[in-house]
Amino acid sequence: MPNTPIIPTNITVHLGRPQDAAQNITLPFPEYIKNVASSEIYPTWPESAIRANIYAQISYTLNRVYTEFYRSQGYPFDITSSTAYDQSFVYGREIFDNISQIVDEIFNSYIRRQGSVAPLFSAYCDGVEVSCGGLSQWGTVSLARAGLTPYEILQNYYGDDIDIVSGVPVGNVNDSAPAVPLQLGQANPNVELVQTRLNRISRNYPAIPKISPVDGFFGSSTEDAVLAFQRIFGLTQDGIVGSSTWYRILYIYNGVKRLSELNAEGLSLSEVSSQYPSLLSLGSSGDGVRYLQYYLDYIANFVPTVSSVAVDGFFGEETQRSVISFQNTYSLTPDGVVGELTWNTIYNVYLGLVSSLPLSYTEGLTVPFPGKILTLGSEGEDVLLLQEYLRYLAGAYPQIPMIEADGVFGESTQNAVIAFQDLFGIDLIRGSVGLLTWNAITSAYDDVYNGNLASQGQYPGAPIS
Repeated sequence: MPNTPIIPTNITVHLGRPQDAAQNITLPFPEYIKNVASSEIYPTWPESAIRANIYAQISYTLNRVYTEFYRSQGYPFDITSSTAYDQSFVYGREIFDNISQIVDEIFNSYIRRQGSVAPLFSAYCDGVEVSCGGLSQWGTVSLARAGLTPYEILQNYYGDDIDIVSGVPVGNVNDSAPAVPLQLGQANPNVELVQTRLNRISRNYPAIPKISPVDGFFGSSTEDAVLAFQRIFGLTQDGIVGSSTWYRILYIYNGVKRLSELNAEGLSLSEVSSQYPSLLSLGSSGDGVRYLQYYLDYIANFVPTVSSVAVDGFFGEETQRSVISFQNTYSLTPDGVVGELTWNTIYNVYLGLVSSLPLSYTEGLTVPFPGKILTLGSEGEDVLLLQEYLRYLAGAYPQIPMIEADGVFGESTQNAVIAFQDLFGIDLIRGSVGLLTWNAITSAYDDVYNGNLASQGQYPGAPIS
């Protein structure tokens, strides 16, 4: 499983149910989506309905690829053509021209929950013969005819807390299992990945002892946890993480995190800056637009007269409508253009919302990004929170130095932040904490804290004294 999703150059489809002795077909990812869309929806539907359905089909497919759903079970394919398991795919069928054009535009986009990385498992059904808890394909038609945009249609079914990620890179997606089996004495990032996953799995299977510390070194506590996992799941009990154990761990991890379900636990958005970037208007694109959209979409959760917007980095008509709705709400000139006054008002409203949250450290709980970048010289409760999270993480990751929690962002805190960013591959605003770093720290804290919770009678991973 890669750290962040990429669009696979090709995808392998099994022409039948997973267990059927059927043919596997490998074809370019966009051609697969065109086939699915042409098989499941009608080219005469309103364009907004077609686009909403294609977004759902792309995200569903990418979730299967990203989580290695079938490959982690030992199958040599990414998805099936069986509608009992996946999406409709009719090998060799005709592709509709307008569907083909839309797929070419948006095939490198997907849906995700805000604050999550994994593609949303965007479950759907036709809404006539079959009903489900996800998107209704025929229901999208009536919503489109009522004037809803593709994003608004998706929100109607999947909730307001979704983003559409665009411009996702395309490349080859290789099997994630390490070429050399992991065993006692080895030290590398794959060992650390196994340790983290096993500790999370052990919350659901307390017979697996906790691994302590999670440091990337395959020591005796890691071997004990691997042996327990292999025993529970009927694998050869050799304490070695070969391909079969690796993929079984991945499969069970995906299961306990519910990554292949609509209500996934989730696995963090682009770095948010409060600094005014430049004049933003219809047709603008880039990080400044993405930051603007993030602020507006957050505000829309609390201010009903402000319309929500997809965070995609492009200033289209939807973003313009959201800006105008904000300007009308806060008595600004409703021109749909974001100058410095509109930008600062948006940011101050956002800051007012997040600053109303109680900022105090409670073990095991995390709070959202406080709304301002924390850097050398910063002081206050939010810095104290950051330091408490880092202190806890330092107990699990020896690469992060232990620091004092005093509410002052000094050099020691900066060094701890840099160590965390290096460890987790975050290279934006080095040594400072914006949204991306804050979310990564709180997400890691949540995983480590919950991974450390031992059930009654479970060995905690280290001697108790």
